[in-house]
Amino acid sequence: MQNEYQLVINGAQVAGANGTFEVMNPATEQPVTVAAEASPAQLDEAVAAARQAFQSWQHTSNEERKQILHRIADRIEANAAELAQIITQEQGKPLFLAEVEVGGAVAWTRYTADLEIPVKVIEDSENKRIEAHHKPLGVVGSITPWNWPLMIAIWHIMPALRTGNTVVCKPSSFTPINTIRLIELINEEVPAGVVNIVTGESGIGSAISSHPDINKIVFTGSTPTGQRIMSSAAANLKRLTLELGGNDAAIVLPDADVDKIAEPIFQTAFLNMGQTCAALKRLYVHDDLYEPLCAKLTEIANAQTLGNGMNDGITFGPVTNKAQLNLVRELVDDARAQGARILCGGEPQAGEGFFYPPTIVADVSNGHRIVDEEQFGPVLPVIRYSDVDEALKMANAAEVGLGGSIWSSDIEKAQQLAQQLECGTAWINGHAEVLPHAPFGGCKMSGFGVEFGEEGLLEYTSMQVVNINK
Repeated sequence: MQNEYQLVINGAQVAGANGTFEVMNPATEQPVTVAAEASPAQLDEAVAAARQAFQSWQHTSNEERKQILHRIADRIEANAAELAQIITQEQGKPLFLAEVEVGGAVAWTRYTADLEIPVKVIEDSENKRIEAHHKPLGVVGSITPWNWPLMIAIWHIMPALRTGNTVVCKPSSFTPINTIRLIELINEEVPAGVVNIVTGESGIGSAISSHPDINKIVFTGSTPTGQRIMSSAAANLKRLTLELGGNDAAIVLPDADVDKIAEPIFQTAFLNMGQTCAALKRLYVHDDLYEPLCAKLTEIANAQTLGNGMNDGITFGPVTNKAQLNLVRELVDDARAQGARILCGGEPQAGEGFFYPPTIVADVSNGHRIVDEEQFGPVLPVIRYSDVDEALKMANAAEVGLGGSIWSSDIEKAQQLAQQLECGTAWINGHAEVLPHAPFGGCKMSGFGVEFGEEGLLEYTSMQVVNINK
């Protein structure tokens, strides 16, 4: 890792006008490098560069943009080892999972490259032809979180480029480095100004939200921040894609096979140490299976090996930052004080690093903070139910609705129940699976708009109807 990482504005590396800030390794609590602290004026420069570049980039052909995205994927692939190591050092996930993130970034870029932008023929009669075309919006502002810093940047940037937009990216200050490297690699393949990056916290995020020359914002993060972005975006009616907080519920039916479902439930609840928007975060289990499933999940949790993700044999890394660690600890302590059973974990690991072991919490229900609030960490509350209608009511009680799942041996019954879940994606016998060809987005307070597939691609365009009188 370099000693310092700079902004990328108009194809050039630029020092931060407000100096630098340290990027910490959550496994050691030690700085690993410094990144540039941009000023609001430098954001203006990045937006101006993107707007100027848009004048020509929007007119590049579909075939040219496809080829460029494939070359970007080649660049990511050639630098995969470096990118994975950076992710582990700044975000904390074990190296094998960081390698999965980089591999996913390559695959997603290639899939997006090959998507077609459709032209729909509305009418083609003797005297008239009407077509619906899709045109790029202009400058896209991308604001990304710290949990999957490379993958989510890819999700934001690649469809923007594929549809002919230009980009200004602002990553989380907890994990800016791999995104900076990504933008450096992209700039080896695109004209200057097409993709820019500004880092730091000098009001940059809010300035993006209200910037008059940004045409769309795509944001992945918390609901309160999404609400502020939506308010600020009103001035010039920016298009928005908001993928916000989730508190995903799963319902285990009494006919489920505990031995078959325990491992996938654990892995989808504790994916990335539970720091995944669409992770399983509330588990509703029928009386008949409650104790056996709790026992099996505890067994799997106790088999994990915590430690620095750069070390061999590590299966479970740290929480990414201290504030998130403190929230997890607070929610577990609150549950304990209200009589919950802490089946495993339940305390931060002593020593350096933000380590919290995988924790299973039993004998809680709706009304406990650990159930009602999104933990976004290595904790899974398990709630007992006796009637499936009661379970559905509890699952749907949350004000958010990103994902949900039903676990059962009866697929037809599971489908009927899944369609009653109030969420953007309902999985059956799985959870947290996002795919490049399946639209993904939330409902209620989990945001609006979708990512992925043709539907996600077209979120970066405006429709123009061409009405031809022959």
